[in-house]
Amino acid sequence: MENFNVIELIKIFILSIVQGITEWLPVSSTGHMILIDEFLRLNLRPEFIEMFLVLVQLGSIFAVIVIYFTKLNPFSGKKTKEAQKQTWIIWFKVVVASIPAVIFGLILNDYMDEYFYNPWVVSVALIVYGFVFIWIENKHQGKHSLTIDSMDDLTYLHAFKIGLFQALSIIPGTSRSGSTIIGGLLIGMDRNVATEFSFYMSIPVMFGASFLKLVKFGFDFSQAELIYLLSGMLVAFIVSLIAIKFLLNYIRRNDFKVFGYYRIVLGSLVILYFLFN
Repeated sequence: MENFNVIELIKIFILSIVQGITEWLPVSSTGHMILIDEFLRLNLRPEFIEMFLVLVQLGSIFAVIVIYFTKLNPFSGKKTKEAQKQTWIIWFKVVVASIPAVIFGLILNDYMDEYFYNPWVVSVALIVYGFVFIWIENKHQGKHSLTIDSMDDLTYLHAFKIGLFQALSIIPGTSRSGSTIIGGLLIGMDRNVATEFSFYMSIPVMFGASFLKLVKFGFDFSQAELIYLLSGMLVAFIVSLIAIKFLLNYIRRNDFKVFGYYRIVLGSLVILYFLFN
């Protein structure tokens, strides 16, 4: 097959595995993808690589849709009228929460691509958000003042506030899930509720971001590039199924401090690497 390279496919698999794991853990999937690409260079068109790093996330999104299909499906015949109504309300809240990210994404997307997609920005964002996670968990330790411990307690105003935090994830290294979870914790959400709503919020935003990248790239795929993209999405989908279930089980018994420490260590190591190389 013209231009197809097994080595490049292996690199795609590695990147997709990392994406599938880090998309849902609050450690920044895009940040990890950018950093890994510094060491595991893809010998492909720069335009394709830029597009791939975004569209591969669709595989992860389909994992959310599969896991929560029944819960998020308002047309399910197994649901009562009231349950269907509640499902629509969840979607309306997701739409409200997505507004800030859509606005900031449309305005700043190209600027961020040009000036912020580099290891230095990623490293600083990893470290800053790491300290924020530790600070929040220390602040909440031993306190039981949660005001939002179920999805029904989440108001439209709460959703919009979380959406403002999601908009911050346009900066590489911040983490979309990390930003939304931090926002949720700050307004008094239970960890499980904040994490689950973060999953829901990812669906429209990431579909929108993928659509914009695809339009910008065009549909001028070579056969090899199409194989790379579809293979990466499939790997990201499978790995995401595992990562989502792991995170949900983990936070039932633990807080987010470990992810904060991980971010600080990783960001510091990357800064040291680029300072001395």
